[in-house]
Amino acid sequence: MRISSLSFRLGLAFFVAAFSAGAQDLTELQQRNRLKVLSYNIRNGKGMDERADYQRTARAIRKYGADVVAVQEVDSATQRSNGRYVLGEIAREALMFPTFGAAMPYDGGKYGVGVLSRERPLSVRNVALPGREEPRTLLVLEFDRYVLGCTHLSLNEEDRLASLALIRNEAARADKPFVLAGDWNDTIGSRLLKDICTDFQMAGNLKTATYPADKPQERIDFVALYQPTAGAMLPYGAWVPEEKAASDHRPVLAEFRFRTPAKDLIYHAPYLQNPRPDGITVMFQTRAIAHSWVEYGTDTLHLQRARALVGGQTACHDIENKIRLEGLEPGQTYYYRVCSQEIIDYRAYSKIFGETARSPFYTFTLPAADTADFTALIMNDLHETTATIKAFSKLARTIPHDFVIFNGDCLPEPPSRSYALHHIHQLADAFDAARKPVFFIRGNHEIRNAWSAGMPALFDQPGGRTYGAFSWGDTRFVLLDCGEDKPDDHWVYYGLNDFLRLRQEQVDFLQTEKAGREFRKAGRCVLVHHIPVWGNTDKYRPCTELWAPVLRKMPFDIDMAAHTHEFRYHPAGSEEGNPFPVVVGGGPRPGEATLLVLTRKGKKMWLRVLDVEGKELKRMEL
Repeated sequence: MRISSLSFRLGLAFFVAAFSAGAQDLTELQQRNRLKVLSYNIRNGKGMDERADYQRTARAIRKYGADVVAVQEVDSATQRSNGRYVLGEIAREALMFPTFGAAMPYDGGKYGVGVLSRERPLSVRNVALPGREEPRTLLVLEFDRYVLGCTHLSLNEEDRLASLALIRNEAARADKPFVLAGDWNDTIGSRLLKDICTDFQMAGNLKTATYPADKPQERIDFVALYQPTAGAMLPYGAWVPEEKAASDHRPVLAEFRFRTPAKDLIYHAPYLQNPRPDGITVMFQTRAIAHSWVEYGTDTLHLQRARALVGGQTACHDIENKIRLEGLEPGQTYYYRVCSQEIIDYRAYSKIFGETARSPFYTFTLPAADTADFTALIMNDLHETTATIKAFSKLARTIPHDFVIFNGDCLPEPPSRSYALHHIHQLADAFDAARKPVFFIRGNHEIRNAWSAGMPALFDQPGGRTYGAFSWGDTRFVLLDCGEDKPDDHWVYYGLNDFLRLRQEQVDFLQTEKAGREFRKAGRCVLVHHIPVWGNTDKYRPCTELWAPVLRKMPFDIDMAAHTHEFRYHPAGSEEGNPFPVVVGGGPRPGEATLLVLTRKGKKMWLRVLDVEGKELKRMEL
């Protein structure tokens, strides 16, 4: 009997909802790498009150969120069960797939063991085992990543020991990890338990009793992993839930973990952030919690190692890796690669590590302090428009450049971290951010949706804020964060924003920057921000009101803005007294998008505005 795919999806949804709180620290990949096995002698649904209640049995199974359940003592169409397919009825309630394994004919039907699973088995075998008082069986199910054997062994010791040879034969046939679960009718210290432990690893603490359910006195229910074929799977722990009523046995819940293959551990290529003459930040993510580091040097043979430390501890509690390389020589080309070793189990006094992944080598070069020359690419308002991103990526490969600035609304409205990471890497990969530093300036759309407040953690901006300044050679770049384009008390923000304060902070920042040595001594100064201070047609213009008085006193050579989705050039003095030229980039669609190419050679600096085909829309000397 099979239940519908809709029922399966409902079961999966219930499992995720019921157990997300306990697994909130696991990544999506680690969730897939976790296998929960429940072994339960259900006494054909009859509880300690001697009443058969299949719904109660199903509820007892379902609440533990197992991926697969090995069931013992179950009827199929017997008279005592009124001709009902007991395993199927429990499966419908538990929202799982049923697989019945008959051990013997009984009372007009059959009696034996069964397996409930969230995925359909690839194959099923029913292997007869010895049993003098009644026939016994081993039900073997193959799944995509493992094999499960469910059994209920004989009451006779000789038969149990004879069964072990047959079980080992089935386990050895498997080319995947083999998990054995069931009611073994034997206790700790017995010949069977001692023998089986020579090649099976028992899951969990074996001292916890499982029978009888109301006042357990002995442990006769077990889950174990066959070591010769365990491979990438290892036991993580096992528990005996305090289930007193649904059967005369208590269940055993065991958890296993699969090691992440090295090729799957590192999420994507790294992206370079926050360059300075003597340092740079390497950012990357893993698909599982890992210990990560960067190996780097002036060649690939003589490497140093850098890692992120928090209060003396290596930061290995999340998938985010923000590793700073310091003490670098300006003008020197460096080779580097990112490395991660999965941490499968992290406890106070024990750690279990998985495979180690290493990326290919990448290179970067930081500018020398006396360098004047550079080329920067500036884009804005891409709004995840794939056609525009691909066109500019192709164009960027034809333009030698040193770094890239995304000037807002290029990563809009992230609903989740996975969504944000996908689109960050879409841009990072498209513009070779593993070799060329990239800067992400927030637009008003980056600060909308559920993960927007988490976005700053995915970058290492100059100064550690969402605004800041950096120098490339002797050119000073000032990057501002304009916030939203509506007042903080607008109803759509539900009282969660305070961008007025953020803009006021930046007034102080600009005053400090104006007086600072790096700005005063710079050969050239460039201003970049999303919402225009000048040439902005919005009715709400707090950036203009707050920043214009300070900016008029700062000798910027060019101001590059965005937001309006329409390319505009405003010469100095043309828009409400703007003191320097203002260029506003275009919109997201290929027909309106612009790529700004800012180049400096010696004392000269100029800006070119290109369309997606590389046609020059404007060129200006600065």
